[in-house]
Amino acid sequence: MNRLAQESSPYLLQHKSNPVDWYPWGPEALQRSKAENKPIFLSIGYSACHWCHVMEHESFENERIAALLNEKFVNIKVDREERPDLDHLYMAAVQLMNDGRGGWPMSVFLTPELKPFYGGTYFPPTARMGMPGFDQVIGAVSTFWQTQAEDAAQHADKVVDAIAQAEAGQRSSGALRKELLHDAAAKLERVFDFSHGGFGRAPKFPHAMNLQLLLRIYRRWPRQGVLDMVRLNLDKMAQGGIYDHLAGGFARYSVDERWLVPHFEKMLYDNALLTSAYLDGYLATGESRYAQTARETCDYILNYMTDPEGGFHSTEDADSEGEEGKFYVWSPGEIKQILGDEPGERFCYVYDVSQQGNFEGCSILNLPKTIEQCASLKNWDAAQLREELAQSRAKLLEVRDRRVRPGKDDKILVNWNALMIDALARAAGVLDEPKYLAAARRAAEFLLANLRREDGRLLHCWRGGAAKLDAYLDDYAYLVNALVSLYQADFDERWIDEAVRLADIVMKHFADSAGGGFFFTADDHERLIARHKDFQDSSVPSGAAMAATALLRLGKLCGRNDYLEAAVETLETGLAIMEQSPMAAGQLLIALDMQQGPFHEIVIVGDAPSGDTAQLVHSLRKSYLPNCIAACRANPELPVGSPGDTDHLAPMFAGKTASAGSPTMYVCENFTCRQPAAGLEAAQAALEALTKGDSDG
Repeated sequence: MNRLAQESSPYLLQHKSNPVDWYPWGPEALQRSKAENKPIFLSIGYSACHWCHVMEHESFENERIAALLNEKFVNIKVDREERPDLDHLYMAAVQLMNDGRGGWPMSVFLTPELKPFYGGTYFPPTARMGMPGFDQVIGAVSTFWQTQAEDAAQHADKVVDAIAQAEAGQRSSGALRKELLHDAAAKLERVFDFSHGGFGRAPKFPHAMNLQLLLRIYRRWPRQGVLDMVRLNLDKMAQGGIYDHLAGGFARYSVDERWLVPHFEKMLYDNALLTSAYLDGYLATGESRYAQTARETCDYILNYMTDPEGGFHSTEDADSEGEEGKFYVWSPGEIKQILGDEPGERFCYVYDVSQQGNFEGCSILNLPKTIEQCASLKNWDAAQLREELAQSRAKLLEVRDRRVRPGKDDKILVNWNALMIDALARAAGVLDEPKYLAAARRAAEFLLANLRREDGRLLHCWRGGAAKLDAYLDDYAYLVNALVSLYQADFDERWIDEAVRLADIVMKHFADSAGGGFFFTADDHERLIARHKDFQDSSVPSGAAMAATALLRLGKLCGRNDYLEAAVETLETGLAIMEQSPMAAGQLLIALDMQQGPFHEIVIVGDAPSGDTAQLVHSLRKSYLPNCIAACRANPELPVGSPGDTDHLAPMFAGKTASAGSPTMYVCENFTCRQPAAGLEAAQAALEALTKGDSDG
């Protein structure tokens, strides 16, 4: 056992028996490096990463390679999900040193001052297929350090300077304007795959934020081609092998252009973001299949990824029993044995299960044709086929659940949990499913009770009863946004109190008063080689972009001009990215769409439990109004400070009362309100007018 045996991260614990003398990132390793003037080998990965497992087996379990590492370096292993601050900085270094290429496992060599002087990703243990062997890399880097230490240090300084320049960014001389949204749609259209959906070529990633952005752009400038892109993308992903047709939920990405063969790991954040994208698709189009995909994805999270304490686990691995994808694939014989010959034959036809297979001799379930198309081609009754297939999927799932499951990373991260809370809170209203709201509430309560320092600041991760590591910008920003969505789902004003408390911490500890926007780490965070700003989306929304989004929503809701001004300043700081790289700026552009408006503030007053008020709220939650914030009180005539009320919402409710016991809806912009709509019929008519409005032509 090495020092990683004392860690809580499942990824680090996977390496506790390696012969490599691993340290976790911390004072002991860093001080030893300085004391012995020994460079650091920093290895960063995550538990669901297939190639991380491969490199561990090939190199870190190899006694010869381990001996070389132990002799030449101080070896540090980092879980990128625990330390995204380190991951951001050293990934930037690896990309600078490798013409923009990076990935995991990340392998970086640092000076004792933590400055990177060489780096890459996966290395095979010995040279093959034009790749240097890791043994060669270790030898060459060690020789370089021992014989040319001054050159190594100078090179590291240049890398750090380049990172600092990149972090400073390029400020645009332009202005925030809605035309940036139009330009983004054009650029997304140029890289869109109109055959299979998705952006660019294989491998294909979901890009949920860009799909949501396109739906907003379609609402602003209705053009069928924009909507068709979103529909094709949502359809192809849900029909492909990237989607789990038995349990619901999405794998990380597809290795091919057709969404057929996934990289089988399932990440909490992907499923949260895609749930929201499918909910938006359903609201914008009315297509029930998108609602069904969102529902099944939420059910996957509740059934398989929920901790007994209430939070959500991070990932499920790609591998089981040492093989990638083994848990998910089928043969015709297995299926017919479980379902019987005729139902099995029909299932195999519909879900592309064949003797030759579509993945290493086995079959990944997918839908090359829709169920309706299959029924038509075979002259089967479509309704009966759907019913039979649902029963067949349930039987197969029951059998699959008895297989050896992939490994799970069961740590609970604030940022990823917040994305799921946001998705479940929205799904509860859109899909009329109370269990999703209950799960979102329970998770939020868990985070606020268990991942918090004594002074109220957040901690980043929790596992096995213990929380650790100071939270990052995205933890705060995602959770503020999620708490606003949770308030929209149940109008419980305690969520607004918590959101304001967290937003104030962001404003105090993360803001860049000199350069604008927000840093990824707080002002009292561990000092690293640079203080990172997170403007570009990766697999998750950028922290700065989500901070702008959350502050816009909360600022509108609470009448906080300081929040609104900070959001605008953040957008201005990220303007160059929106202009030059819209593919990496989906969340910034979503926030820009909000900021450019129109943005509606809706206040409903009345007896919330009553039929009319509840029906009006129900209609609101089923309307596609992406630039909208709503507040509702049952007894607005009571003074602020009544049980359950918060003074943070005083500006929204000031002067607003119900009319003769009927629900009354106020539609406002910038706290200037239109004539109130009194009574259910008038309020629903006003709501319908809003859903049809906001088009710029």
